[in-house]
Amino acid sequence: MTVASIPGKAILFGEHAVVYGRPAIAVPVWEVAARVEVLDNPGAAPGSLLVEAPAIDLAGELAALDPSHPLPRIILDTLHALGVEQPPPLRLRVTSTIPIASGLGSGAAVSVAVARALSQHLGCPLEPSRESALAFAVERIHHGTPSGVDNTVVAFGMPVYFRRDDPPVPFRVGAPLHLVIGDTGIALLTSIAVGGVRERWRDKPAAYERRFDAIGAIVDEAHGQIESGRIAALGPLMNRNHVLLQEIGVSSPVLDALVRAATEAGAWGAKLSGAGIGGTMLALAPKERMDAVRAALTRAGAVRTITTQVGE
Repeated sequence: MTVASIPGKAILFGEHAVVYGRPAIAVPVWEVAARVEVLDNPGAAPGSLLVEAPAIDLAGELAALDPSHPLPRIILDTLHALGVEQPPPLRLRVTSTIPIASGLGSGAAVSVAVARALSQHLGCPLEPSRESALAFAVERIHHGTPSGVDNTVVAFGMPVYFRRDDPPVPFRVGAPLHLVIGDTGIALLTSIAVGGVRERWRDKPAAYERRFDAIGAIVDEAHGQIESGRIAALGPLMNRNHVLLQEIGVSSPVLDALVRAATEAGAWGAKLSGAGIGGTMLALAPKERMDAVRAALTRAGAVRTITTQVGE
């Protein structure tokens, strides 16, 4: 049996603006993960590949599944990338602890886990950049016009500075970042939020371009602060980034309430993370305030919280 476990992700800075060519920073969240097991299936017919994904009620032979569905698609694309027309009889099982449609990169993590487990089991392991490219093609099915940041950060499993159409830049942090993620429990397809921003951008391009520029400047400043280990300085940058996301119409009363609760409980800064509207937010806090921030988010309506540390 071959197993691949791929982390979720959180966007620290730059969501939405990254779709319009500005940079973003994302980090892996190892406390949640997509897990794929690939096993030989002796006795089955040559070329048979049994797919099991109980969380989404999907099961069956690959040949009988809808090839446009993201899970069969990444399997088929990986086999094609490996030049394998007829694999040995296999069984592939997908499980995940990453909440779906929460902004934590569930779809990208599953795709990368499939590509990694399948390629390793067949003796042709892929480089992270190739796994990321395969996952990005499938992200188009999920999101229509994805930025590429989700598949990049989960494939490399490191903090990533990312600008669309440029090579991703994984980097190490100068001092640990302690983050609390609050989940609204409200699922929303990324394509809906991204599509709404695009409509408003088309209506008022100059105003939105100014906001995207401001977000890009925050990302670049934050990148330098993270690498230098000046973690507390990131708090005001997160707060400013959240205000700009409010202005482009992707926050919501529940996200704003969670952001406010986190800062009142002692977080240095907080913002929504991901597509917005629903999904998740995150707060950066001193280590000694993590429990207080987590409790405040629960009181403010978060259906779940996740604490994570980025960097040693």
